[in-house]
Amino acid sequence: MDAATPSLHIDIVSDVVCPWCYIGKRHVEAALSAWRAENRKNAAIHVSIRWHPFQLNPDLPSEGVDRKSYLENKFGGTARAKEVYARVGAAGEAAGLQLNFDAIQKQPNTLAAHALIDFAQTRNPAESDAVRSSAAVDRLVESLFKAYFIDGRFIGDIDVLTEIAFDSGLDREQVHARLTDAFALDRVAASDANVRAQGVSGVPFFVFNQKYTLSGAQPPHVLLDAMSQAIAQSANDSL
Repeated sequence: MDAATPSLHIDIVSDVVCPWCYIGKRHVEAALSAWRAENRKNAAIHVSIRWHPFQLNPDLPSEGVDRKSYLENKFGGTARAKEVYARVGAAGEAAGLQLNFDAIQKQPNTLAAHALIDFAQTRNPAESDAVRSSAAVDRLVESLFKAYFIDGRFIGDIDVLTEIAFDSGLDREQVHARLTDAFALDRVAASDANVRAQGVSGVPFFVFNQKYTLSGAQPPHVLLDAMSQAIAQSANDSL
């Protein structure tokens, strides 16, 4: 890519047990698709996405907790939770997702899941094609969301995460080593703390080219507008 060619980099702060983050991912995909359809002549513009950790429940034990007990504490009971999740489910359906909240039996601590995403983003893949590497990370993140919200798998378990990673094309032994590395886990926890220190208090949270920010699962047209502004600003900066 020519140095003068504007680019779009999207930083996404999220948690893989946040339904709005899954919905937000779909909205970003829709916005990118719309932008590419409207700007076919600018196909040379490079788009990259980086995921940043934010644990909704950092104090949960590594073995997780019973989902019913979690809902009792968070919402005051399953009845109230059903009301809340009915609205979230409707938003998910509008985004093309069939969220299966009833399948979730345990609420996980997501530190290891974030460490897995970090591994996928920081490893040195055999292929030098950055587009393929980015696609692999997206495939992993999608698999984690799907495992939790569609299949009801316990993504706080190292073995489950290792299987998801392997199915996403990552090396099983390398992944297991990273997810049991205390230093790697501490680094991810520090990244989470750093994001909070910068003022992020809820997710999803989006940053476009380090200039434009949006909080929440904004609709695709709002994300598209932010993308267009960021790309235009990048073009101006390169002049």
